[in-house]
Amino acid sequence: MAQFFNPQPIMRRPILRSTLLLLILAITITKASGQAAARATPQAHTNTAPATNAATNAPATNAPAPTTADGKALFQTNCAQCHNPIKVLTGPALKGVTDRVTDRKLLHDWIHNNTKVLASGNTYFNNLFNQYGRAPMNTFPNLSDAEIDAILNYVSNYNEPLAKTNTSLNPTEQAPENHTLLYAIVTFILAIFAIGLYILNVSLKRLADEKRGLPPSPHIPIYRHKTYLVLATIVVSVLIGYYLVEAAIGIGRQQAYQPVQPIFFSHHVHAGLNQISCLFCHTSAWDGKTATVPPPKVCMNCHAAINDYHGERLVREDGSRVNPDEEIQKLYSYTGYDPVKQRYTKPGHPIQWIRIHNLPDHVYFSHAQHVRAGKVQCQTCHGPIQDMDEVRQFAPLSMGWCINCHRTTKIDFPDSAGHGNKFYSTYSKKFKSYDSVTVEDIGGTECQKCHY
Repeated sequence: MAQFFNPQPIMRRPILRSTLLLLILAITITKASGQAAARATPQAHTNTAPATNAATNAPATNAPAPTTADGKALFQTNCAQCHNPIKVLTGPALKGVTDRVTDRKLLHDWIHNNTKVLASGNTYFNNLFNQYGRAPMNTFPNLSDAEIDAILNYVSNYNEPLAKTNTSLNPTEQAPENHTLLYAIVTFILAIFAIGLYILNVSLKRLADEKRGLPPSPHIPIYRHKTYLVLATIVVSVLIGYYLVEAAIGIGRQQAYQPVQPIFFSHHVHAGLNQISCLFCHTSAWDGKTATVPPPKVCMNCHAAINDYHGERLVREDGSRVNPDEEIQKLYSYTGYDPVKQRYTKPGHPIQWIRIHNLPDHVYFSHAQHVRAGKVQCQTCHGPIQDMDEVRQFAPLSMGWCINCHRTTKIDFPDSAGHGNKFYSTYSKKFKSYDSVTVEDIGGTECQKCHY
C-alpha cells in the first residue's frame, strides 16, 4: 500500500509547491492590474472631456452629414409615393435628375417650394409640370439641403435590383424518394412465396398419405375450395364496401383541388415575401360572411406602378417556368390600363377566377365569426397559404373536420387588461376556469349553429 500512497504532505513536494506559488503570484498580479486599469479609466475620461470642451469652448452639436443609406430612407418616406428612381409613376423617374438640372441650388429650391419656382417662370420646370398633367407636387420646407443631397445621391447611384433565384424550387435538389415500386415488387415476391408454400404443403401431404397407404384425397382447385372462396368473398366485400362508403362521403369534397387560374397569382410572393395582409385584398373576411375575391382595381392600387418583377423564380405545379411580367400584362388587359400612357384607355372586364373553396348550400359559415370573433388564423383552414404559388384546397372542409376543430379550439376570453372577446364574459358564471373551455362547451357543435 505504501508504494501507491505517499503520506508526505503535499506542500513538501518541491514541484507542486513551486507550481502553487507561481499560480498565486499570477493571480495577484492580474488582480492588481485590473484595479489599476479601473482607477485609470475614469481619470482618462475626466482628462479627455475638458480638452474637447476647451477646444470647442462649447458642447459639440454638429450632426454627421446624411449618408446614402439615409437618403434611401428619406426617399422612401417623402418621395416614393409618386416617384421611382428608374420608372415613371405619377412623376418622372428621378435617376439622372442632377444631369438634367445642373444647378444644385435650383433643385433645392424646387424641392423646398416648387410653386415658387413655377411662379418664377422657369422654363424647364414649367414644361415638366405641364407634361405630367399639372399634378401638384408636395412641398418639403423641412428638408435640409444636406438631406436633399442625400436623396439625390441615392437616386443617382440607384441600380435596378437583380432577380433572385428561389432555391427552394431548384430542380437540382433531391426530390423525396418514392418507394411505391419497391413496395409493389416486395408484395409480388411475397405473394409468389405464399403460393409456393401452399403448393409445397399440398405435395407433402399427398406424399405422406401415399407412404402411409392412405387413399389420395381428391384434389380441389383453390378457386373451387369453399374455405378460400368464403374468405375471398369476405375480403372483397369489405374492400368494396369501404371504398363505396369513402366515395359516398367524399361527394362534393375537393381537397387538394388546384385549378389553373386565368392569371398566375402567387400568394407566396404577395402574402409571404412582401407580407401583404390577407385583409388588404379579402376585405370582407373581417366583417362579413364571405372573404370575397378582390376586384381588379385592388390589384391596380399597386400594379399601376409595379409593372415588372424582380423576385424569386416562379414555377407552376408541373414545373414549367412562369414569366411574371406577362402575368402583369394580363392584368392590364383585363382592366384596360395602358402602362405607357399611365391611364385606362379601354373598357375593362372581370377576371374569371375559378373558385376553389366551396361549402354546400345548407351550411352556414361566417368568416367574421372565425377571423374576428374567434381570432382563427387563415392558415388553420387554408394551410400554409403564404408559401403557395398556386392555391390548392388544404383541408377537407368536412363536417367531421369542423366539429373536431370546435372540440379543440379554446375560447378567447377577455383578460384583466381587456384583451379578448368581451362577448364571452357572459359565460364567466358558468365556468370557474377558462383554461380548458372550448367552442364545443358553449354550443359550438349544436346542429343549429351551422344548419338553420
